[in-house]
Amino acid sequence: MGDFVQGWEDAATTSLGFFWMALWAFVLGYFLSSIIQVLITRRQMRAVMGNDGAKSLALGTFFGFISSSCSFAALATTRALFNKGAAFTASMAFLLASTNLVIELGFVIAVFLSWQFVLGEYLGGVLLILSAWAFVKLTRPTQLIKQARDGDAEDGDDKGYDLRHWADLGDPELWQMVSKRFVMEWQMVWKDVLIGFTVAGLISSFVPSEFFAWLFQGAGASGGDLSFWQVLQQTVIGPVAAFFTFIGSMGNIPLAAVLFGEGVAFAGVMAFIFSDLVVLPVLRINAQYYGWKMALYITAMLFTCLVVTSLLMHYGLFAFDLLPSNEGVRAISERDHFQLNYGFVLNCLALVLSVVLVIFFRRKQRQQQQHEHHDHDHSHDHGSSSWTERLMLTLSFAAILWLVGGALLAMT
Repeated sequence: MGDFVQGWEDAATTSLGFFWMALWAFVLGYFLSSIIQVLITRRQMRAVMGNDGAKSLALGTFFGFISSSCSFAALATTRALFNKGAAFTASMAFLLASTNLVIELGFVIAVFLSWQFVLGEYLGGVLLILSAWAFVKLTRPTQLIKQARDGDAEDGDDKGYDLRHWADLGDPELWQMVSKRFVMEWQMVWKDVLIGFTVAGLISSFVPSEFFAWLFQGAGASGGDLSFWQVLQQTVIGPVAAFFTFIGSMGNIPLAAVLFGEGVAFAGVMAFIFSDLVVLPVLRINAQYYGWKMALYITAMLFTCLVVTSLLMHYGLFAFDLLPSNEGVRAISERDHFQLNYGFVLNCLALVLSVVLVIFFRRKQRQQQQHEHHDHDHSHDHGSSSWTERLMLTLSFAAILWLVGGALLAMT
């Protein structure tokens, strides 16, 4: 019993420490993302993504880069773009870029891992998009695309801000719109982040290293000592293990750090990070949007492409002797995360910025309530209001109880 209580305390403090490490990166990333999303609307994106050419693919990638990192929000936006005329390849480029190339994701990866993983995320994200384009061209799913397209999809809330000159940066309406987007971003990802960080702490404290060595063959060996088949096995196991999770792209980074600290190869960790779009809830949502045939096609495409991309990145870095060492990550759960250092200062500034944005949001909300009935915002209907959403809420509540209990134990 004493070992369990100690493990509970360690797991909770590790999870909270992980979140404290990443807080400023989350806030800064979502703040920048919110500004960009207000200035560039979905309607503007759709207008230039209507064919299968290189220009549409590049624009889909760019618009995804400046968009949201929430997997479920990206799915909803991708569906709207596709159903209103964007090419399938451009839509997939948007989907992949909006979950792999976004600003805030790079910040969080840099906090938990190393520059090689940031390079793997961004360069690998581009390779992932090119691989998906090649997969579509080779398989030619013309009939599936025709059956999946639904021209009646609604745009939802597509209002943006028309920035005409620099003086507009002082317009309160602009910052009220940014604050609304910022709050909505957190409303979309808080469950994924909470569960992801809690699971990372649990695994770090309770799962023995022997389990990772069994699940990921060769785990613990340096990247150069692994055979190709061991690297391939780890690369395939990464997304297979992720398939049954409910954790989105922003929640699985601390867990990826735990995997890397336990000796999983660079390719296996990158495959796990790339796997946020092949998890079970995403498959169900795609089936609701496009039908099961297209949903399974998209999953097979993404699985194949992420395995190929992860292997290319792994052996590309290996060729230049740049594969990262896990020495600095291995003791991540043993760090004192609450020191008075630059991270503490950045977190305090991030909290102040968050409070200011929430005040802007609440003020605008009160003004709207005085003039009209509550406006239901359908722009981020994730398609997950079924058992997956209820399960996420239940797990989030359990995670809060677990973290509070562990924190109280640490203080006694």
